[in-house]
Amino acid sequence: MESKEKIRKFLMENKNIKELKDDDDLFKCGFVDSLFAFKLVLFLEVEFKIKIKNKDINEENFRTIQNIDETVQRLSR
Repeated sequence: MESKEKIRKFLMENKNIKELKDDDDLFKCGFVDSLFAFKLVLFLEVEFKIKIKNKDINEENFRTIQNIDETVQRLSR
């Protein structure tokens, strides 16, 4: 399973979402709040074996599945 699909599955299962596109704004849709953002960061670090630094935790990096995936890919190098 590719990384976008893993991220999508995590979001859909944890937020009871039926459909989620790569470019849906997770903040505007109300899917991500500060508490869930922490849970999402932990998931990403464990699932993709990366370390997300405080400077990388911002709305732009976590706004969409596409942005999250790009952040994961960048930190995986």
